[in-house]
Amino acid sequence: MPAPRHAPDGANGFHYVAEGWRLLSLPGIKRFIIIPLLLNIVLMGAAFWWLYTRLDNWIPALMGHVPDWLQWLSYLLWPLAVISIVLVFSYLFSTVVNWIAAPFNGLLAEQLEGHLTGTPLPDSGLVGILKDLPRIMKREWLKLVYYLPRALLLLVLYFIPGVGQTVAPVLWFIFSAWMLAIQYCDYPFDNHKISFAEMRRALRRHKVDNLQFGALVSVFTMIPLLNLFIMPVAVCGATAMWVDRYRTPGGEIRR
Repeated sequence: MPAPRHAPDGANGFHYVAEGWRLLSLPGIKRFIIIPLLLNIVLMGAAFWWLYTRLDNWIPALMGHVPDWLQWLSYLLWPLAVISIVLVFSYLFSTVVNWIAAPFNGLLAEQLEGHLTGTPLPDSGLVGILKDLPRIMKREWLKLVYYLPRALLLLVLYFIPGVGQTVAPVLWFIFSAWMLAIQYCDYPFDNHKISFAEMRRALRRHKVDNLQFGALVSVFTMIPLLNLFIMPVAVCGATAMWVDRYRTPGGEIRR
């Protein structure tokens, strides 16, 4: 069993994304990455192929909402429109993939935490995860309930002339970063049966670092090929963050 992990000094959210890439290659962890990785490659690959075949129709439609007095900024608003569509699409489809992959992501987080701390979780393994499947699906539902009203409010902003093409993309990027931090950090928290509300309170105590983590994951989600691998990377990075920032030696959350 490896020695327990020691938290690095001054590590921020960007560090934990890089750490996620490194942890993918740990001995004994690779086999738990295969199913989440294959699910992400197949589903996200197909989803983004479909998106790129539709952008030629969607971008002109979105740009049609630009008022005449902002037409001189079209050269700048066009890339913002593309980024906005890709951001919305990336989060929606990553949410679908995470619903399907949630039990396997939880198992990956569990096994990686045991490796990093030298203390395997009780009831570990696929059988334990399957036993907790109803709780895992309820947790995914809680994330969706938290996400939907906020996302709908931001989508309304897209249809306000001027605001929809300038302010809304920035707000959506920040919101997506926060939601991706919640999505991936939730796996190790949920493995310890820490409530969704308590998990959010814990993440808010390190909000800047979590926004950095979610923002970089969001950027990778928009990049072809890299987006096929980002889900297990984010799970590994978020689990390392849990071990370094939130977990007590006894496995409870730090207060």
